[in-house]
Amino acid sequence: MAISVKDKIFDKGPFYHGTKADLQIGDELIAGGNSNYKAELKMNHIYFTALVNGAGLAAALAKGDAPERVYIVEPTGVFENDPNLTDKKFPGNMTRSYRSEAPLKIVGEAVEWSKPSPEELQKFRGKLDNNKGEIIN
Repeated sequence: MAISVKDKIFDKGPFYHGTKADLQIGDELIAGGNSNYKAELKMNHIYFTALVNGAGLAAALAKGDAPERVYIVEPTGVFENDPNLTDKKFPGNMTRSYRSEAPLKIVGEAVEWSKPSPEELQKFRGKLDNNKGEIIN
């Protein structure tokens, strides 16, 4: 399925979602959860990337104390470039980051990815804390 007519995305993946949730193959990730970056915001989309280490960073930044997990996911519907990153912060979509209102189906778990160092995490958390921009939901 890896084609989105909405943005003419032809990325075939594989796609990944980083989290601290303990999930199983066959589970579906759905929109409507709280943002990891603004707790009071319910998200209208579920986010994913084609970069395994990008998903690993998202997992490390996720709320909670559980271990970071990176799941291999398949979009079940149309998806679009993540407007919070694409062109707003990075030209084009070099982060290969996407979002969808449709669920993502978990088809596996990635076991080989680079965990960000404590220094990298501190740097990214600082950027998030100082970000004055709004999340495009």
